[in-house]
Amino acid sequence: MPRVTDRVLGLDIGGSKTHAILADDGGTGFGVNGPGGAGLDGGGSGLDGHAASECTAGSANIASVGPEAAASALEEIAVRLGAGNPGSHGIGTVVAGAAGADTRDGRDRLAALLSRQFPGARIRVVHDTRIILAAGGLAAGTVLISGTGSAAWARTADGSEARAGGWGYLLGDEGSGYAVARSAVRNALSEHDGGLPAGPLTARLLDRTGAAGPAELLDLFYRKPERRYWAGLAGTVLELAARADRVSAAIVDDAARHLAVLAVAVNERLGSIPGAGHAAQPVLLAGGMLVNQPALAGRVAELLEAGGLADVRVLDRAPAWGAVKLALDDAAASVQLHGPVPA
Repeated sequence: MPRVTDRVLGLDIGGSKTHAILADDGGTGFGVNGPGGAGLDGGGSGLDGHAASECTAGSANIASVGPEAAASALEEIAVRLGAGNPGSHGIGTVVAGAAGADTRDGRDRLAALLSRQFPGARIRVVHDTRIILAAGGLAAGTVLISGTGSAAWARTADGSEARAGGWGYLLGDEGSGYAVARSAVRNALSEHDGGLPAGPLTARLLDRTGAAGPAELLDLFYRKPERRYWAGLAGTVLELAARADRVSAAIVDDAARHLAVLAVAVNERLGSIPGAGHAAQPVLLAGGMLVNQPALAGRVAELLEAGGLADVRVLDRAPAWGAVKLALDDAAASVQLHGPVPA
């Protein structure tokens, strides 16, 4: 059995990359106060003065990249953080927040990979929305995500949970970056079918993709199906919406409405809408579309307030810090139950 210490590892595992933060708990189990001075691939003291270092590698999401690539990403992270030797990795607790970790089988498969890379460590795999809530310093509330995909998840103070969306791009993900770009492509094709000249959005989309016209754009959409590529074009729609382009503004407003519906839906299922016997819970906006696009976040906030959810916040730190927070809590609970791990 490898020697372990009170160091903890927090992982944010997305469909295309994994963000890892290694922190020295010092045996205290103190929580995360803020991101501190640690930047990507750097070090800092964001955990009550305890040292932390972090790095980003490829995705360790088994569903997205398969078990071999996921294991390779975890090994790369371990090496880059100085914990590459499974016999002396020095990590006591690992918490991983993974996109799509909805089933026990999915969580168990990832936990098995983590156990092989960090034998002897306490391992916990949770859905990525859990670490986002923790990163926001909340024990209860709603997480609304819009990035490449979209989803909402809510948790009440008594531990009840509900989720909406997160169906993936083939069935849903409305309000996501991918969906916004897809709507822009649909608009270009609709203009073409109607014999209309290309509007400002279509012209900009053709310029960004290098397509000669709508027909070539259609071919590109199916020939290059990478979700992140198309989600990356959503910013073009938001830019034109800010310049009062009617079509772009309609697409952005539609995205905001879809996102607001998700957040309201999970709160309705939990009975946590004000007026149903509960005080309003905070709604934490996360994901690149909501964190980096203030106009979209602002419109979503307006719609949520109209739906009875007035306490809306934008996540101000990387979700991996939430995984660290949960890992610190797990480490502290283990110390209380079993005492400190012997050196």
